[in-house]
Amino acid sequence: MNAQQIYGRQGQEWWRGAVIYQIYPRSFMDSNGDGIGDLPGIIDKLDYIASLNVDAIWLSPFFTSPMKDFGYDVADYRGVDPMFGTLADFDRLVEAAHARGLKVTIDQVLSHTSDQHPWFTESRASRDTPKADWYVWAEARADGSPPTNWQSVFGGSAWQWDTRRCQYYLHNFLVSQPDLNFRNPEVVEAILDEVRFWLDRGVDGFRLDAINFCTHGELRDNPPRHEAVESFLGTRPDNPYGFQQHLYDKTQPENLAFLERLRALLDEYPGTTSVGEVGDDDSLNVMAAYTQGGNRLHMAYSFDLLGERHDPEFLHRTMTAMEARIGDGWPCWALGNHDVPRVATRWRAEDDTARLRLYLAFLLTQRGSVCLYQGEELGLPEAELTLEQLADPAGITFWPAYKGRDGCRTPQPWCADTRHGDFSRGEPWLPVPDEHLGLAMGRQDDDPDSLLNAYRAFLAFRREHVALVKGDVHYHPLREEVLCLERRHPGRAPSERLLVALNFSAKPRSLPAPREASPLEDAPALVNGRWQAGRLHLPPYGVAIARCPAGEEVAWDV
Repeated sequence: MNAQQIYGRQGQEWWRGAVIYQIYPRSFMDSNGDGIGDLPGIIDKLDYIASLNVDAIWLSPFFTSPMKDFGYDVADYRGVDPMFGTLADFDRLVEAAHARGLKVTIDQVLSHTSDQHPWFTESRASRDTPKADWYVWAEARADGSPPTNWQSVFGGSAWQWDTRRCQYYLHNFLVSQPDLNFRNPEVVEAILDEVRFWLDRGVDGFRLDAINFCTHGELRDNPPRHEAVESFLGTRPDNPYGFQQHLYDKTQPENLAFLERLRALLDEYPGTTSVGEVGDDDSLNVMAAYTQGGNRLHMAYSFDLLGERHDPEFLHRTMTAMEARIGDGWPCWALGNHDVPRVATRWRAEDDTARLRLYLAFLLTQRGSVCLYQGEELGLPEAELTLEQLADPAGITFWPAYKGRDGCRTPQPWCADTRHGDFSRGEPWLPVPDEHLGLAMGRQDDDPDSLLNAYRAFLAFRREHVALVKGDVHYHPLREEVLCLERRHPGRAPSERLLVALNFSAKPRSLPAPREASPLEDAPALVNGRWQAGRLHLPPYGVAIARCPAGEEVAWDV
């Protein structure tokens, strides 16, 4: 029985070890020529997505929104913004994806709404409306200054004065994104109703944006740091958000109670799942707390692998620390998304297919589920844009120290020989860089040696090995920049034990290895290491995977 058959037997836990392909709808495929990607465009490309051998898609927000933060400012949780299509289009997308064996997960932005949401319109109208307490309102200090020193992720105070109520409201992100008050039981019930709306439409799960921001603590000042740290949007010494220890404005214990309510709702719909985004200094512990016990989130991911550090010592320390903490919880790993520079640039692998193959093998051999961001399979580098080309409010605010998130959000290139890469018949909302055209899907599709086909082959291979999908993990000590680990699926058949070695060096490596290790006949071409007579030979940035007897201990002296 292979891993795919196990999915069928344990269909309600399809998410455990799944590979989820993230689609940024504005930039995936434009079907009507207005320069903005849409739901019909996604439907047109579902065969391509299925060809990647992924298990699910994740749609970034397509809800009704003024688009101040490009859909992460929701004005109607139940509406599809007209630029993306209609509810009927969404229903067609779910049906078409399911017909291809793809699960559908969607973003849910629960901690805040747009200031144009009807709830906020009523809440700010006066202190006496039925929804007056649906958002986080607070009095000014005696001198008129904000209630606390809390900072917004996008810069400046997290409090905005409102002249209608003569109070401040909390916004952890843009001024136009007021925070909901999860201490109000009516808010919790209303949010759960919004989630239920999409469950009833057949979605298979939710990616929960900034889920640790739902509750705040006491209105006390956060203590300072002595230096800026890597913040929610990356290493940002120009952003005062990184100057504080965020003790009171997020990641509060009360959030766990809300997650338990959310999980109880999802459990009413067998086979649905949740993956939470965690932005916190102590993200590994938060990931563990948010997924342990089986009554909170199914999975969580953090920004630990979304920074610039990618040396094997850092990766080994991060992964072993996660394993030491998570217990019965479940991680979800990603090397890229719509908020960080593309991994090909961030991890210094532009035009370096060997490194990109190594990174995909690293990601897809860890214990946990995986999110792949559109364009990673093509090896797209970060797009270099001018200030005049930017649309991202964060980039515009912090230019030139920080150039925003538009460089990873440029349109997906489908064809190298057409204008705008065949993304749109019109002028796209962000430009398609020339260097992306050379990496277009059409150019890589029929090339057996392309990165795109390396992704397809490795994902197909991974599906056939239950140890890589659902197995336990054990890390061996680093040696000569080689990360060595075992994946084991013990117990009743199918049992499997695999050895994985990943060479992060530009030099070939030869290491002692178990004599019992036997190469896998179905391994794809990127698995290029050789196991010979108790030695493992790895080319630069090489990958090796072998099978060992599952029922006995085998020494690996590396």
